[in-house]
Amino acid sequence: MLGDYRITGRGASDIAASVESAVGTGALRPGEALPPLRALAQELDVNPNTVAAAYRLLRDRGVIETAGRRGSRVRSRPATAPRDEIRIDVPAGVRDIASGNPDLALLPPLDGALAAAAARHAEAPALYGAVPVDPELAAAARAAFDADGVPGGPIGITSGSLDAIERVLAAHLRPGDAVAVEDPGWGSTLDLVPAMGLRAVPVGVDDEGPLTEDVARALRAGARALVVTDRGQNPTGAAVSAARARELRALLAGHRQVLVIDDDHVHGLVDLPLHCLSGVTDHWALVRSTAKAYGPDLRLALYTGDAVTVDRVRGRHRLGAGWVSHLLQRAVVHLWESGAVDPARTARSYGERRDGLVRALAERGITAHGRSGMNVWVPVSDETGAVAGLLQRGWAVAPGARFRLASPPGIRLTVSALAPADVLPLADAVAAVLRPAGPGTASGAGRYG
Repeated sequence: MLGDYRITGRGASDIAASVESAVGTGALRPGEALPPLRALAQELDVNPNTVAAAYRLLRDRGVIETAGRRGSRVRSRPATAPRDEIRIDVPAGVRDIASGNPDLALLPPLDGALAAAAARHAEAPALYGAVPVDPELAAAARAAFDADGVPGGPIGITSGSLDAIERVLAAHLRPGDAVAVEDPGWGSTLDLVPAMGLRAVPVGVDDEGPLTEDVARALRAGARALVVTDRGQNPTGAAVSAARARELRALLAGHRQVLVIDDDHVHGLVDLPLHCLSGVTDHWALVRSTAKAYGPDLRLALYTGDAVTVDRVRGRHRLGAGWVSHLLQRAVVHLWESGAVDPARTARSYGERRDGLVRALAERGITAHGRSGMNVWVPVSDETGAVAGLLQRGWAVAPGARFRLASPPGIRLTVSALAPADVLPLADAVAAVLRPAGPGTASGAGRYG
């Protein structure tokens, strides 16, 4: 069952460490079945309860998954093997449209903002016991939330969107709980959920966001949380429409116990209106990051939510990281007040490249999706062949395996590194690699894949 590898240990921690080490080194492969509890207990001469405790530890760490009588096996993607490792090396001379980074030309310089923050710090340094969120930043964030129709609630702050999503999930869920996630969806979320010992339930996506029937199916199956990207979904560019939001809100109204997390990480670089799901259920949070609009290294995300959720996240944050640097917070205040980023200009720049590429691909009979944000999703029958073929033609793209659970294959093209003159050559290269059968394969609005 385990080949040449032998699990060792007398206590639960030692047994778990033996399995986790084997997974990390590759001695135990993804999907490989572990011995039944009693069989391993007999081999190690320990109580079966000890092995059961070890398996619980491994499940909670996102290393294995258990399926009742079908036993336990190594996860198809353990927490020790994140999806970011599914990438290709970009040789010299090849254009990188795989990394997913924003356009550097659209990011503001940070020297003035950091200098202003330092000057404020000299006048009034943030010390132990200070309020966690800068009052000016909280006021600006609340005003922006209000302008977009986000329900009222206290403001919290974390070191990025994923940090906030993890903390909100941990505030309400326990290992073994099910979380409905978009598929295809953000690879980091797809890694985070099992790493927390939670079960990911895939929900299909089209151009207007999560499919209502899939969300309903996930809720019937016992999903205790739903994570939705409101705009600029990664990797597909989907954006929740007003009609889809109405459907989903009506559905969630009958499941008030479900935790809803709205991810609006592209705030500041999209021109589509926000249609969030927050406020329908008893517990919810909406998260906004500064990374895409102001720079990935400006590690700051603001969130709002119901009072219980925000209070739990703040309390746990206070016991760990404590707070997010007030120097960063004041730098963001300066950027907002100075108008360093013009959201309309940024959205227009990304939109021209994204829409131009989708249109050029459609003219060549290639299905492509990209309603908002900086990414275009192209369904393919063979990811490996498509990635290799484009690499040979001078383009490095992201394999869809980084973003999928059960959805069909695809590739992600990030437009932020493209100049207008690059669009047609890239479309030609994609068409040459995919060899479409004819106009009948042109872009449609159905489920991705």
